[in-house]
Amino acid sequence: MPQIFRTRTNGLSRLLIAATLLFLVVGASAGFMLSFSPYNTGQGAVPEQPVPFSHKHHVGALGIDCRYCHTSVERSSFAGLPDTQTCMTCHSQLWTNAEMLAPVRQSLKQDQPLAWTRVHDMPDFVYFNHQAHTENGVACQSCHGRVDKMPLMRQARPLTMRWCLECHRNPGPQLREPDQITAMVGEKRNDPAKSRRLLKQYDIHTSRMTECVTCHR
Repeated sequence: MPQIFRTRTNGLSRLLIAATLLFLVVGASAGFMLSFSPYNTGQGAVPEQPVPFSHKHHVGALGIDCRYCHTSVERSSFAGLPDTQTCMTCHSQLWTNAEMLAPVRQSLKQDQPLAWTRVHDMPDFVYFNHQAHTENGVACQSCHGRVDKMPLMRQARPLTMRWCLECHRNPGPQLREPDQITAMVGEKRNDPAKSRRLLKQYDIHTSRMTECVTCHR
């Protein structure tokens, strides 16, 4: 029987198959890495705001508590965004003619709220309750990072399902005493004994925290 293909065709076929497999492996790996990269998760993003509000100045330098502006964080699923009246409590006396605060003055004059852009915006299919976390010892810093060092607010964590589950499986290191929830402090070394004590204090049962209905309702 006459030979249809040349001998070197076998080598080219093997090379083509190997290249195809390599392309698929590299493509799949790149896709996997991209899905968890800051480009996709938004980690580190600094959305544009109507006013360049500095948490570094207000929280870090002036020591204003998170709850002064985010008034419903302890009693609602939504932390709440500061209304114009809250801003004007101080700025009716301080920096009254600052150009950067013109949107605040205009908001007060027109009785229209400032259109703040949410920095930590969970997908609609995710149920997140701030009250459930703050009442059970999870500090603001655990999810929002050291806001007292942020001139402009940025997304400090990836907010992925994997990241949430890591905490739900082992929440102990993230827990604090009730009077320390809003405090901004340096990262401390994990203390297993303290974690166990706080888990018991808040009556947290991790066996139920990874059920689908916890976050998807």
